[in-house]
Amino acid sequence: MSPLSRAELRRYSRPLLVPEWQEGGAQERLRAASVLVVGAGGLGGPVATQLAGAGVGSLVIADGDTVDVSNLHRQTHFEFADVGRSKAEVTAARAQAINPFVRVETAPMLTAENADALVSDVDLVIDATDNFEARYAMADACERAQKTSVWGAASGTTGMVSVFGPDPAGSETQLPQAVLGLRDVFPVPEGAESCAEAGVLGPLPSIVGAMMALEALKVLGGVGQTLWGRIWTFDALSAEVRVLKLRPRFSVVR
Repeated sequence: MSPLSRAELRRYSRPLLVPEWQEGGAQERLRAASVLVVGAGGLGGPVATQLAGAGVGSLVIADGDTVDVSNLHRQTHFEFADVGRSKAEVTAARAQAINPFVRVETAPMLTAENADALVSDVDLVIDATDNFEARYAMADACERAQKTSVWGAASGTTGMVSVFGPDPAGSETQLPQAVLGLRDVFPVPEGAESCAEAGVLGPLPSIVGAMMALEALKVLGGVGQTLWGRIWTFDALSAEVRVLKLRPRFSVVR
């Protein structure tokens, strides 16, 4: 990896003051990474803009929806003038304006048909959609490609975040490796509701999205302990945070 330029050192001077981030070239690893953000709404907007600001090398933003006036109370990366415009295109323009060092592209909404192609081209996948068909198609594609994903959800007054995929501390040998996927925790989307059905308090998706961006930085920068094997939950009404342990399964790495 090439060293950071003088302009990059100035731009990222604050995170580079953090010893854990500075040591080992975390900023350079982030600059070399590519990320797929699926969903450009209440979760995907904060994730995309935070990762752009942090200096991820390449962002692909996938969403097929347009901005609706009902989105504006929580999806604050949009303005009233954006109503009717493509969420992916507006979010991509916002992310690009935040950081010209980042390469930003858009893609159609992830489906079972294009999931493998979208997932295979990136280092990390961000599951920031409340489209449940897309969520499970994405989860299955990540498992086939052995890709790590950062998952988040916000509905009503509850937020959740976790990291799925192969154990980041797992062996590179033929020994069994721990794996966690969305279907291990939520086998089917039975009983799940979108924001359009359950509602959501405005600041909650931004809180969850910021946590997702933080997990993505840890995964890509190789620092700290991620939420792999755990699920972070937040109750907006009580401000109670709980971190629950998850039980992984094991598979043979080939």
